[in-house]
Amino acid sequence: MKTYQSIIEKKNSGIKQFAVLIDPDKPTDRQLSEIALLSNDVGVDYFFVGGSLLTNNNLDNCISVLKSNSAIPVILFPGNTLQISSKADAILFLSLISGRNPDLLIGNHVISAPYIRESKLEAIPTGYMLIESGKHTTALYMSNTFPIPSDKEDIAACTAMAGEMLGLKLIYLDAGSGALNPVSSKMIMNVAKSIKIPIITGGGIITPEKAIENCEAGADIIVVGNGIEKSDSLIKEIGYAIKGFN
Repeated sequence: MKTYQSIIEKKNSGIKQFAVLIDPDKPTDRQLSEIALLSNDVGVDYFFVGGSLLTNNNLDNCISVLKSNSAIPVILFPGNTLQISSKADAILFLSLISGRNPDLLIGNHVISAPYIRESKLEAIPTGYMLIESGKHTTALYMSNTFPIPSDKEDIAACTAMAGEMLGLKLIYLDAGSGALNPVSSKMIMNVAKSIKIPIITGGGIITPEKAIENCEAGADIIVVGNGIEKSDSLIKEIGYAIKGFN
């Protein structure tokens, strides 16, 4: 079953999903194996793999270790055009619709499109929206864009609406890695009321309570990344919370 089809079917059934975000630069192979095995036990739906800046050329190996220890689909979450690997199952074909950097709206896509087509990866067009989080994150610095202010729910809703009308298949609301303030429930709720396509939320989700709050507000996929670097037990806590919510 294609990855996007699975996302849609679960959304239509009201099933909330859980993705673990992994920066290939950070975990050792042993840590990756432990994360994969724990994620299997908890019922994690997807691994998102990528980062704003990769320096260790470990992308392929990271995916291979995850796949050798798990059957969980691996979806690339690329920070740039170099983060493409045919070992993954799919790629979030990200368009940074919250900013006005032409390279991140279409420029990098033109460069990467033939490589993605050749790789046979399932490309999922995704509207990526950076939301102000009280901290100047790596994603903001690397993208050279301004985030949507955290209290401007109307701007977020209209931006997501425009993305849906342009044909994007997912909307990703991201406060960024290590966010001080995660995306608010009010903003998620306003976006959810404005579009029909699935909503992904991430950045600063470090408690099961916040994960459930996002689910209640209308998020379809909850992403946790930076938090598991401090405690992989967070995978278990949030995973069980989301499964209990369904």
